Amino acid sequence: MLNLISAIHGTGVAASTNSYESIATVTVGAGGSSSISFSSIPSTYKHLQIRAIGRQSGANTGYAAQLRVNGNSGSNYTQHRLRGNGTTATAAAYTAQTSISIGGWPAANSSASIFGTIIIDILDYTDTNKYKTIRYLQGTDQNSATDSNIFFDSGFMFANTNAITQIDIIPDGTSFVQYSQFALYGIKG
Repeated sequence: MLNLISAIHGTGVAASTNSYESIATVTVGAGGSSSISFSSIPSTYKHLQIRAIGRQSGANTGYAAQLRVNGNSGSNYTQHRLRGNGTTATAAAYTAQTSISIGGWPAANSSASIFGTIIIDILDYTDTNKYKTIRYLQGTDQNSATDSNIFFDSGFMFANTNAITQIDIIPDGTSFVQYSQFALYGIKG
């Protein structure tokens, strides 16, 4: 974990606990939620981080979710993926996507009451001189090789260099279910 934090800050020193500030938290209620949105994101941090636990409705075991920034749904995203499920490991790359696909979330066919976890880093989100790198680590343990997954992905939006002011996460299933929670943090430079 120290190397991941060092890579974010580039200092070789782990971020202190007061380097992270809570910006917003969304907890899904009884009716579920067809999307999670963080808007009007302040520009006062170096990086952003989303930490979440979630489960989707719908019939499949491992639905993905889609991440978009600034409301952009054009074919403006690219992605690299590493995935393991306890039995096999795969790698893939995608270009000209309409979003960044994030993880394999438990859903209706998954073991009962199992939630997946994810940490998403959005690097240099206000820097208007470069494309934005987004990377995540997501996993679910369901005591089954075929239903348990770990993902380590990176992607970026290459349409423009605008600062990120909005992040939307849209489930591939019908909705995120009750008790799913998404928290957005700002990381000081």
